[in-house]
Amino acid sequence: MIELPDNPTIPYIVGDGIGRDITPVGLRVIDAAIEKAYGGRRKINWKKLLAGEEAIEEVGDVLPEETIEEIKRYKVAIKGPLTTPVGGGYRSVNVAIRQILDLYVCFRPVRYFKGVPSPLKRPELLDIIVFRENTEDVYAGIEWPFKAEEAKKIREFLEREFNIKIREDSGIGIKPISVFGSKRMGRAAIEYALRHGRRSVTIMHKGNIMKYTEGLFRDAIYELAKEEYSKKVITEEDLLREYGGKVPEGKIVLKDRIADAMFQQILLRPDEYDIIVTPNLNGDYISDACAAQVGGLGMAPGANINFETGVAVFEATHGSAPKYAGKNMANPCSFILSGAEMLEYIGWKEAKELIIEGIQRTIEEKVVTYDLARQIEGAKEVSTSDFGERVIEHIRSM
Repeated sequence: MIELPDNPTIPYIVGDGIGRDITPVGLRVIDAAIEKAYGGRRKINWKKLLAGEEAIEEVGDVLPEETIEEIKRYKVAIKGPLTTPVGGGYRSVNVAIRQILDLYVCFRPVRYFKGVPSPLKRPELLDIIVFRENTEDVYAGIEWPFKAEEAKKIREFLEREFNIKIREDSGIGIKPISVFGSKRMGRAAIEYALRHGRRSVTIMHKGNIMKYTEGLFRDAIYELAKEEYSKKVITEEDLLREYGGKVPEGKIVLKDRIADAMFQQILLRPDEYDIIVTPNLNGDYISDACAAQVGGLGMAPGANINFETGVAVFEATHGSAPKYAGKNMANPCSFILSGAEMLEYIGWKEAKELIIEGIQRTIEEKVVTYDLARQIEGAKEVSTSDFGERVIEHIRSM
C-alpha cells in the first residue's frame, strides 16, 4: 500500500487493440466509484501516457522515455493491454516496463463472481493471489537464435569445457534465478499475507529438476522465513509436529509444491491454497490457469509492483485481441478489476468494494459482454460501454 493525496495524478496507457474500448470504460467506472464513496472529497486526475502501437505512430518509439519517467514520478499507473509480438520484432513492452522499473512482483488475484460460467463444480472455493517473480527466469531475455554467433560460441564453450553437446540447430536461452530476487519475492508474499490476514504462502517450483534455479528459489524463501519471520511463519512440518495440524492465531503456514502437482491441486483442492509465490514462467502459467477456472482472463485483474519503491503499474491481464479492436464488444472487467486493486493499493478500499459489488450485481442480472453471454443461458449481451454504464448505475444506487 502507498499513500497518495486526495487528488492524485495517476497516469494511464490506453493500450493496443481492444485497449481503446476497455480503457475509457474502465476509467469511468473507477471515477464513479470514487465519487460515490467519497462524495467529491477524493478524485483522480488522469494523465495519458504513450506506449505500444500508439506511441510508435505518434513519436516513433514503442516505449518513450517520458512514459517511464512519468510513472516513476507519480508512482502508480494503470494500462490497457499492449501487443506482444511472437518471434521477430520488438520485445514485449510489458516485460520492458517491468524490467526498467524493477517491478519485481506480478500480482494476480483470482476470485469468483457468482453467475460467471466455470468448468468447476465449486469455483467459489478458489480465492488466491499469485505472486509471480517478474524480472528473472527465462523472461530475463538472455537468448540467441541458433544461427547467431553468440549461440555458436556458447555451444562450443559447453562442449569444450564441460563435454556437454548441444545440437547445432539449437537456440540458446539462459535462466537466471538469484537468491536476492527469490528472497525479495518471498518477503513480498509473506508481508502481504501477514497484513491481510491470509492463511498460507505456497512456493510453486520445479526444483526437483532445476535444482540450482527453481530449487534455489524454494530454498531461499524458506531461509528468509527462518531468518526474518521465525515468530510469525511456520512450515507444514512445524504445523503437524508442534501444533497438531491447527494453525495458531497470528501465524501463517509456508509450504511448497512441485509445479506440475500444483496444477492438479488448484483443480481438486483449491480451498487449501491462499497465496502462491513462484518464479516467472511458472507464474505465467498458473495465473492464467487459475483465471480460466473463474471465467477467463477477462475476469482477471493484475499489477506489476515494486513493494520497496512503491511504484506499481496495474493492468488488464489479457492480450490486445486486435480482431475485436474498435468493435465495442470486449469484456472490460479485467481492466476495471485492476483499477479496483489499484484503489486498494492507494488506501481507497471503500471505492474498490463498490466496484466489486457493482460488477457482481451486473453479472447476476445476466447483463454481460459477448464472451460471457454465449455461455450464460438467458443472458442479455451488451457492448463494452453499456456493460460499464450498467456497473456505474449499480454503484450509484448503493
